[in-house]
Amino acid sequence: MQLSEKQRRHLKGLAHPLKPVILMGNAGLSEAVVAETIRALNDHELIKVRLPGLDREERDAALAQLAERTASTMVTRIGHVAVLYRAHPELPRIVLPG
Repeated sequence: MQLSEKQRRHLKGLAHPLKPVILMGNAGLSEAVVAETIRALNDHELIKVRLPGLDREERDAALAQLAERTASTMVTRIGHVAVLYRAHPELPRIVLPG
C-alpha cells in the first residue's frame, strides 16, 4: 500500500504515544515474530516494532521482510523503532486523510 505524505504524517501522529508491541530479538525475524505481528496488526492496525539487537543493515532488511510477510506498510523508522500500518480487512478503525 502506498501512502501519501499527508497520510504518513497522520499515521506518525497517531503512533507517537504508542509503546512498541513487538520486540524482535537478536535472532532476527522468526515465524513467531511474524505471527505475533499479524495478530497485533489485526487488533490495532498501527503498531510499533522495536529491534534493539540488530545493526542498521540488518534492521532495514528485517523490517522490509516483516512488512512484506505481513502485508503491511512501514510508516517510519527512527533508530531501533519502526511503525507498521495495515488497515483491518473488514472493519478499519483508522480513517486516512484523502
